[in-house]
Amino acid sequence: MLYFTQIVFIRDNKEYEFNLFESYVLPLLHKHSGELIYRVRPTADCVIETALGNPYEIHIVTFATQQGFDEYLNDEARVKYMQLKENAIEKVLLIAGSLI
Repeated sequence: MLYFTQIVFIRDNKEYEFNLFESYVLPLLHKHSGELIYRVRPTADCVIETALGNPYEIHIVTFATQQGFDEYLNDEARVKYMQLKENAIEKVLLIAGSLI
């Protein structure tokens, strides 16, 4: 099982575009043996210390295989909405890991 943590920073006033993108692409996870484990919107008072700034959301997803993750990234339905993400996202920190 593969785990991916995504720390998402969005541009000012782009919450709508980001959430619209998410509404289209998150349902595609199951098609590729993926699962959303956590989707969190931390408030500023939850962050004790940061060198990157406060994120809009933190996601933890899992995929059965690397192939499933790659297929999700390249899914035509997901790619169709990438412009929404590109307009909304300032930066993303993606961390790959495993359950130990």
